[in-house]
Amino acid sequence: MKVYMINNIKGTKDIGFNETYIWQFVESFIHGYLKKHGYSEVRTPTFENTDLFYRSIGENTDIVSKEMYTWKDQGNNMLTLRPELTASIVRYYIQNKLNKTHPIHRFYYIGPLYRRERPQKGRFRQFHQFGVEVFGSKHPEQDAEVIALSYNFYKLLHIKNIVLKINSIGSKDSRLNYISSLKKYLEKYKNELSDLSRKRLNTNPLRILDTKIDFEINIIKKAPKIIDYLSNDDKEYFNKTLEFLDAMNISYEIDPYLVRGLDYYSQTVFEIQCDSLGSQNALCGGGRYDYLVEELGGKETPAIGFAAGIERLLLSLDIKKIVPELSIDIYMITIGELAIKKSFTLLDYLRNTMNLTVINDTLRRTLKSQIKDANKMNAKHVIILGEEELNNNHIIVKNMETGHQDIVNFTDIQNYFK
Repeated sequence: MKVYMINNIKGTKDIGFNETYIWQFVESFIHGYLKKHGYSEVRTPTFENTDLFYRSIGENTDIVSKEMYTWKDQGNNMLTLRPELTASIVRYYIQNKLNKTHPIHRFYYIGPLYRRERPQKGRFRQFHQFGVEVFGSKHPEQDAEVIALSYNFYKLLHIKNIVLKINSIGSKDSRLNYISSLKKYLEKYKNELSDLSRKRLNTNPLRILDTKIDFEINIIKKAPKIIDYLSNDDKEYFNKTLEFLDAMNISYEIDPYLVRGLDYYSQTVFEIQCDSLGSQNALCGGGRYDYLVEELGGKETPAIGFAAGIERLLLSLDIKKIVPELSIDIYMITIGELAIKKSFTLLDYLRNTMNLTVINDTLRRTLKSQIKDANKMNAKHVIILGEEELNNNHIIVKNMETGHQDIVNFTDIQNYFK
């Protein structure tokens, strides 16, 4: 009977040993950067009650209608692998009654998400995001803080050719007035629209503004602009947000047709785009969602956040310049069984007391083969321990960069490597 190979699932990717150090560097940078800004990490389950996403994202969105991984469990509960994380963080906020513990909460998250999309460059069916959510502030300076936080993150990593695009989609009333005019305009081109856009014309006309189809982009260029339908209060809020960004010297472009793909957004929306990523050029996107907490059963709570893809960040990152080269402190070469026995005590000491990264050979290869392996692993030093070294109570230490060798007594090892 032939045994067939089992491969990873289409749209997923193994992160191999030669890549994980890059991911660990980026993840460590994210944790450090967001903690410095006063954000606390929250970790939620990878699957949730399906209704959470129907009620938050909107059942007419592509995510809910086409892309979610959903199943019924043995208890007849409808469950879904999370396709995004804002809804889960809002659920956590409501469930734990956090509105009663402090007037403002700043959270961040990092983790895997799942959508059954068409796999392409920078887009997978299991992908990874980090993001922030702030609950409690209704003021434009909070919008500016979150936007600046995301923009400066990419600047610190020296991502080139980034553009911050920003828009206001207003309050509910402003948006309803605009949708009515937009629909009236698009009806004139109904026969020219794609099947998907014709469907959206009835269910969610704002999503047509996010089209990537060239002939539809030309139609959109002459469509009404939502900024012309904002109330005076909405305009004032948006202008104040821009003033705060100006005060921080954050450059931006107002994009009157920018909308976000999820139904829960209101007021400020933004994206950070990178030209080098091609058509899927959004590194990060977010905005304000003042109605979502209440719609999911909580008290009325203003909120704003963003989500950013880690795979796309890695595509835009100059890894050789930003990520330190993978290396080890010491490669331990042992020759003979007595040296092997002695090496275990020395290895423990170097790792646990000296806090050094040490690799030892367990294949009993020749000295030449082990030196070659130490070079491959980018070892800073090699320790050679054989029968002669044991008899003389010392080791030989070779600096792999200079080639210089020292004889070091066992009692002097700590001073040598400190």
